[in-house]
Amino acid sequence: MKRPLLLLTLLLAPVLAGCRYNFVPLIPPAPQIALPTRITQAELRRDGETLRLQVTLDGRLEPGYLQVSWFDSSREIGADSVYLDAETRSATLSLSAPEPGAYRAVLSFGGTVLRQVELYEVKP
Repeated sequence: MKRPLLLLTLLLAPVLAGCRYNFVPLIPPAPQIALPTRITQAELRRDGETLRLQVTLDGRLEPGYLQVSWFDSSREIGADSVYLDAETRSATLSLSAPEPGAYRAVLSFGGTVLRQVELYEVKP
């Protein structure tokens, strides 16, 4: 009786020895998040007879032109652009507008419209 039990133990020893904890959990690397270019601050205000638009961009920024199209109600009254890169992420654009109106500035960067800013001094 001792001999079959000893034989069974010797046969099962390699199998039972493999049931030990040998897995080391991997720590995943920190995710690299690259947010698209977006406008974090935009303000359109009147300064005397001039409209001033202050813009700040954030996110992944490929060097390029920030373009603005100026409208009074539905009529386009001007367009302007400024070059931005990684060091220059903010800009101030201006337009001469002596008369009160319902002004809009449509901002685009790299061919994508990012934001529309409005200033209503009269009813549209």
